[in-house]
Amino acid sequence: MAALADQGQGLLSDRASRAAVIPVLSNAFVLVLKAVVGLMTGSIAVLSDAMDSLEDVGASIFDLWSVRLSAKPADEEHPYGHGKVEGIAAGVEGLLIGAGGLFIFYQAIRRLIVGQAEISVGLGLVAMVVTALVNLGVVIQVARAARETGSLILTAASRHLWTNIAQALAVITALVLVGLTGRHEFDAVVALFLSAFLVFSSVRIITGASRQIMDVRLPLEEEGFIQQALLRHEKEVVGFHKLRTRRSGHQRYVELHLIVDPKRSVEEIHTVCDGIERDIQERLPGAEVTIHVEPDDGRPRRPRELLS
Repeated sequence: MAALADQGQGLLSDRASRAAVIPVLSNAFVLVLKAVVGLMTGSIAVLSDAMDSLEDVGASIFDLWSVRLSAKPADEEHPYGHGKVEGIAAGVEGLLIGAGGLFIFYQAIRRLIVGQAEISVGLGLVAMVVTALVNLGVVIQVARAARETGSLILTAASRHLWTNIAQALAVITALVLVGLTGRHEFDAVVALFLSAFLVFSSVRIITGASRQIMDVRLPLEEEGFIQQALLRHEKEVVGFHKLRTRRSGHQRYVELHLIVDPKRSVEEIHTVCDGIERDIQERLPGAEVTIHVEPDDGRPRRPRELLS
């Protein structure tokens, strides 16, 4: 069973690593495009979005490194593996996004105070449309990989990419307003909204990362899968208690105490535990399942009634 779980985790890790490469390449392309066009047009919204793309490049490289590190198997110094690095990486990414939002806020306020430079709308529109389309194609691939592998850092990366698409659409709106009205203040005003949006996204990503680092239990839906797996064996066991779950990167950990008939042999109970482990991993691929067996002594143990 352990060999099958390790093989499955290896396939998921390879998939996650390949998916993590895509944002590195796309962000580098988008960064160069935005920087060139922003300098040519004088748009603070485009230049501020280029600054965000610079952070995206750094964050995506860090994400790739984190995904590969988290995929390393457990060793003597890290008996539970390296999965928590994904939570740390997501937190760092959130901090970078927040810092970018504050920088954009500063630049927008400064531009409102000192005045606006002339802005060439046409090139800016082209750059942002291309940016939105590139990010849309990338986020579809990364989000699919996040669902398939359960990688938290890919999930955070896909959310980040969606914010980039929203930013591109916002900048397009600003450039259209400037082109229609001739009022360059719209450029800085939209940049202010972008800064608020980045800070909000930063808080969400950091909050999600902290939940993993603090070993928050698995979602109730996933714990429901575990209980359903146990219910399949209700005729073979008396009950269970002390169910504990957590997640580290894409790796799930499940621990529980299984109450059994003390008259049954060790071999029989071992076979039952293997079946429970297999059924849990069927719904939660690659999960590390630890079962502590206890003889039934007649004491009530919640949620023992689930199996009665």
